[in-house]
Amino acid sequence: QVQLVESGGGLVQAGGSLTLSCAASGTMFSVNDMGWYRRPPGEQRELVALIGTGGRSQLADSVKGRFTISRDNAKNTVYLQMNSLKSEDTAVYYCYAQVPALFALGGVHWGQGTQVTVSS
Repeated sequence: QVQLVESGGGLVQAGGSLTLSCAASGTMFSVNDMGWYRRPPGEQRELVALIGTGGRSQLADSVKGRFTISRDNAKNTVYLQMNSLKSEDTAVYYCYAQVPALFALGGVHWGQGTQVTVSS
């Protein structure tokens, strides 16, 4: 069992900042890619950012220059620093983690989601 516990969501004014964190815990395992997806109201889930074990990251065009993804491998934790927030960023944000198939818990794991609401 792998649990992804998200925190940091909330209500923020346009132009403000918010930091999300997600910690993976459970039995013996390791994590490859970690990241964040989001589901805006009435829309499909979309990729926000991914980061590999080596620190290489991938960001959606809509958030480049505003969001930063980082991770602490020792803590199996991923962060998303969100700056210059816009109303379009309002969504439920989901933590994502890829566990190698070498482990019994191998596969994709998701957090329960945390609401981010940007007011204008």
